[in-house]
Amino acid sequence: MEQPERPPYTIEDYGFGVLVILVTAAFAWLLLPYFGAVLWGVVAAILFQPLTAKLATALGGRKSLAAGLMLLALLALFIIPTILLGVSLVQEVSNIYDQVRGGQIDIPRMLEQVRAAVPESLERLVDRYGLADFENLRRQFGAGIANGLQGLAARLLSVGQGALSFLAALGVMLYLTFFLLRDGDRYGTLIRDAMPLRPHLRDRLVANFVVVVRATMKGTVVVAVAQGLVGGTIFSLLGIQGSLLWGVMMGFFSLLPAVGTGLVWVPMAAYLLATGHMWQGGVLAFCGLFVIGMIDNILRPILVGRDTRMPDFVVLIATLAGLQIFGLNGFIVGPVIAALFIAVWTLMREIKNSDGMLEPDAIEVAEERAEAPLSDAETAAHPS
Repeated sequence: MEQPERPPYTIEDYGFGVLVILVTAAFAWLLLPYFGAVLWGVVAAILFQPLTAKLATALGGRKSLAAGLMLLALLALFIIPTILLGVSLVQEVSNIYDQVRGGQIDIPRMLEQVRAAVPESLERLVDRYGLADFENLRRQFGAGIANGLQGLAARLLSVGQGALSFLAALGVMLYLTFFLLRDGDRYGTLIRDAMPLRPHLRDRLVANFVVVVRATMKGTVVVAVAQGLVGGTIFSLLGIQGSLLWGVMMGFFSLLPAVGTGLVWVPMAAYLLATGHMWQGGVLAFCGLFVIGMIDNILRPILVGRDTRMPDFVVLIATLAGLQIFGLNGFIVGPVIAALFIAVWTLMREIKNSDGMLEPDAIEVAEERAEAPLSDAETAAHPS
């Protein structure tokens, strides 16, 4: 049966399209103060909605109860521990800053110890470039570390002082997460139906978006937490002061491909070896290479698989740019935007190679990957 011919677009149609764009932009601008809360609410819903659906089925279809229980679990397992970690981090950074300012942590003396341990050829190179002026190093390097710790402490304290704004954002996130966990399927269908794209292209992009978000959270956050926890524990067992701060820094730097946690443990191991703490430095170097470093190599392929992995240089640039533009939220936003950019141009290539007609049947695989847990989808795509 032939479908009726679509009437040509009129100026009224274009006018309505402009109105839709303007209203959408105004609504996005309205949400800017709670951008982080909305982002994390959507991410939490994408990650835990499949588990919530299974829980609702086990509870006889009571979606509200299932969403409420899942929200309580998120509070107990993730949100409250993160808040407690932040409070402890504020205290530790403040203590270290006070010790640096009071002279208990003497940076020039530490540099002198390192200099005494280096070979004579390297020492001549240091003298040639004027790096032996330890008073100058005290003013520059020491002051730089002190200012950095002071700035970090000020930032962390500002979060605590803005408790009302933090609680408001947390409330918005939890409120949004509850409704998305309970009615996420319905809202997702409404959004997909309203998107001005051909159905098979739209579904491919939506499926890719869901897979990328899950991959980013599983392959980035889980690995960062694991490396930070293990690294901080190793620092603590070795008696290194500020193990909590070092662990958090390793977790943060693990977001950067290639260099990662080595930015923290390599200089520390070198300092320990140079100052005569041979067994601590050796143990730290060994654990850094074969324990902390191997966490990324082992966990990330299991959690992410190969389908959603982007080139390391793309991940690095997208992560750094995301952090620069969006702050802490950028480590999600940056890679997601980069992955969607690659997905859109991959679709464009497929359309071009198929003479403008991309087969809708190819969407079935993407839909299965979006509905199934990420690890199962990756296992199906790349059986071992």
